[in-house]
Amino acid sequence: MFLILFVLRKRQPIGLAMLAGGLSVWLLTGGQVEILTKSLSTVATMPRTYELIFALYFVMCLELQLRLSGTLDGLMSALQHWFKSERLTLVLMPAFLGLLPSLGGARFSAPMVENVGNKIALDAQGKTVINFWFRHVVEYINPINPGLILASAISMIPLSKLIGSMYWVSLAAIAVGWVCCIPRQKSIPTVQAEVLTPQENKQDVKEVSLALAPVVLNFILIVFFYVNPAIAMGVITLGMFLVLRFVGRPVNVFQVLTEAFDKKLILNVMSIIFFIQILTYTKTLEEVVRVLSNSPLPIAMVVGIISLLIGVLTGISQGHVAMVMPLVAAIAPQDIKLASLALVLGVAGQMITPTHLCFIVTLDYFKADFFKALRPVFVMQTLVVTIFLLGWSFM
Repeated sequence: MFLILFVLRKRQPIGLAMLAGGLSVWLLTGGQVEILTKSLSTVATMPRTYELIFALYFVMCLELQLRLSGTLDGLMSALQHWFKSERLTLVLMPAFLGLLPSLGGARFSAPMVENVGNKIALDAQGKTVINFWFRHVVEYINPINPGLILASAISMIPLSKLIGSMYWVSLAAIAVGWVCCIPRQKSIPTVQAEVLTPQENKQDVKEVSLALAPVVLNFILIVFFYVNPAIAMGVITLGMFLVLRFVGRPVNVFQVLTEAFDKKLILNVMSIIFFIQILTYTKTLEEVVRVLSNSPLPIAMVVGIISLLIGVLTGISQGHVAMVMPLVAAIAPQDIKLASLALVLGVAGQMITPTHLCFIVTLDYFKADFFKALRPVFVMQTLVVTIFLLGWSFM
């Protein structure tokens, strides 16, 4: 674990860190060639490896399709036309774009938050907090969130069940954010919506539908019809090529498919699974479970603390998921309660750390003070975790 965190702190890819961690466990447990070959063979032949790779690959394809076709720009324009409430706009802009996962993606919504924030005299810290916080309120329920997809694959808990166990956490995050950081002064003007022609209204409906339909359809397929995430995302991605061509916004198929193909992505996935197999075949995971089971501390407390700390240290959902979820799966196979605890505490950690890329790019864009912006985020995240723990105790 220390080696993994050291490599990550050196700003190396998580895949390389997990590979180093797996090899170190292998060497420290005797370095038997048979264990290494069995682990590599399992990674190469296990269907779950390819399901995970394709699910994440198609997520990247979808993001490219929406960006290259101008659909994301159209969504921003339509939302600005529609909403009278500046407060509501401040929430919806980053939340909508938060459905599309990408490293540093808070940069997409920052210009819109700045535009609205300037109208109501928000300072740099206020705009930073709003942009960062509301981008991540969907972190617990977004079916194309790589962290959730990875957690489902490792824990063997259907993605639909994971989302179903945490949807209320997203509602709590929205409510806490609204109360704590959306200005409520009476002086804030209520702007008049633009008077649009029927043609302009029709165009705005088209823009919003194009942007949200693939995400909503994916959510329905996974949550209500229990479709495998890789299959659901693959069907939707292929369908979007046809849809975009039909509406006159064709994107270059070759460009999308090649640019979405990320060697780092494949290395990350295969290294994470390799790490899990090494832990399994060397019986290290079994030993860790035994030690934790005999600990005077409750298992839930141990898992929660580890998830929080790793979330702080890595700043990315894949980081705490890759390191903690194998432990959860070994301690309590398919225990959705323990898995949701690990996920929520891991997200809490990544929300209050300077290693979170979205926080860094938001601070840079608004030229905000780190500590002044982090303070309200810390308070809000503490409230969300408290609400979750109170509800979790009754699950």
